[in-house]
Amino acid sequence: MPRVVPSQVVDLIATVWPTGDQQKNINATQAGRLSGLVELLDQLPAELLTMDSALYASFICAKAHIRHSLLTWTSEPRQPNWLGTMSGQPEQAPVTVIRDALAQCADESPAPGTTELTFITDADLRTNLRNDIGAINRALANGEWKAATVLAGSAAEALLLWALRQRSPVDIKTAIAAARASGSMTANPDPTDLDRWNLHECIEVSAELGIIKPNTAKQTRLAKDFRNFIHPGVAQRLREKCDRATALSAVAGMEHVVRDLNP
Repeated sequence: MPRVVPSQVVDLIATVWPTGDQQKNINATQAGRLSGLVELLDQLPAELLTMDSALYASFICAKAHIRHSLLTWTSEPRQPNWLGTMSGQPEQAPVTVIRDALAQCADESPAPGTTELTFITDADLRTNLRNDIGAINRALANGEWKAATVLAGSAAEALLLWALRQRSPVDIKTAIAAARASGSMTANPDPTDLDRWNLHECIEVSAELGIIKPNTAKQTRLAKDFRNFIHPGVAQRLREKCDRATALSAVAGMEHVVRDLNP
């Protein structure tokens, strides 16, 4: 089943009832479309309903108003068949209330229980990474193994890049030399240009710096290997594919990194 998001519902309202007058003058001849609207509202993930408490209460009342009207039109066809407005000061059209409430909601938000990243001080980066982790958890729950595998590797890389940026280029250069001397890394990446680094380099240098523990480095190396399966040629050459095992391994690597970065 496709994931329903707030903008999808807002777009539906703008298409079917584009003006305020049309939203106020809905009757039983449009019961099918109203039923479809309510069905979409019921499928909205709770974590995306991020309006404030007062607006959320109005949103719920508007949905209940529509649902009650639909039942009334079916059971008591002789009664007035206009959707009408919600009582209050001022009176409001329920479809308008729903549109205005959902217009304030984003289409992405981490699900409850998604790992917190309080150690990241940049609010935008923290929000983006938590949204990514939320998407990874949804992919895992939905059996989308390739998406979970690849996204987990990407999130692990982003987290390690953030951690490396907290260190001086001198420390990073020393760690690169140590990784090369031990044979865990052959490349010699520029310590002042982390944006060009790949996940393997982030893992090995982070391990040398003590940013992540040895077991974490071992687990994230699996994520590094699995992430390459996004390239069809690599997957075909290695006769490998993403499955539940690769997804769980990659997500475990990402969670190990989060654990180690938490102070």
